Parts: sequence; structure tokens; C-alpha cells
Amino acid sequence: MSACENLLTAIEEQEVVEAIRIAERNTSGEIRVHIENGHGKDPLERAKEVFHLLKMDNTKNDNGVLIYIAAKDHTFAICGGKGIDQVVPENFWDTTKNLIISHFKEKRFKQGLTEGILLAGKELKTHFPWAKDDTNELSDEISKG
Repeated sequence: MSACENLLTAIEEQEVVEAIRIAERNTSGEIRVHIENGHGKDPLERAKEVFHLLKMDNTKNDNGVLIYIAAKDHTFAICGGKGIDQVVPENFWDTTKNLIISHFKEKRFKQGLTEGILLAGKELKTHFPWAKDDTNELSDEISKG
């Protein structure tokens, strides 16, 4: 099994997906998690590539958030669409990243992801509240590469 496949159990993956659904309940924002072994690239640059590959930049308000994990490289990054990056506080991603790191250091990957997702959802709700005509534009499932 690859590092990507060993990061979360099937049950933990479903718990992460449920955290995405909970976080998105009150916002038009979209949250995705992508896990791959890694490419030896800068994680933020790779996250931006994956953001585009997953068509996260095609959402109505460009308010998607991607949590990218390079399991074998032991790195991760968080990136957001232009719409969300224009309104969140300057250090928002650092706060979310530090929360996730605190769990990842203890090998609590599911806990780090779920708490990071819920924090991102709260911020998205503040700037992009859910409206009656909102639809879930992107899959909530974890993508793997």
C-alpha cells in the first residue's frame, strides 16, 4: 500500500467526508481534500495545480478551499479560490494550518483534517453564507492521486 492509501482508514475517510458536509451546510463555499504520495514539489504550488485539476476554480463564487496532502513527502498545504482569499483574514490559512499540524505531529490525521475542515467552514460561512439557491458544486469525497 502507498502512503496515500495508509493515511486514513475507510471509516476515517467517511468521517472526513461527513465533516465536509457539516462545514458546507451553512455556506456556499466548497471544501475538498486531496491526498497523494507527493511529487517532490512545493506543496502550495502542487495544491494550486490540484485545485485547478479538480475544477475548484470553476465554482460560482470562486470560494473553494483545498486541503492538499502529500503523504509520502510528509507535507500539506491549504489553498483557496480568489473569492475566498480576498475576504479571509491575512493569517487565516496559517491558523488553520497550525491546527492541522498540531494533530498531524501526533499522527492524528483524521482529527487534524476534520477540525481544519470545520474551521474553514466557519470562516466560509462568515463571508459566503448559504442561500436558498445554493447547490453543492463539487464532490465531498476525498480525491486521491
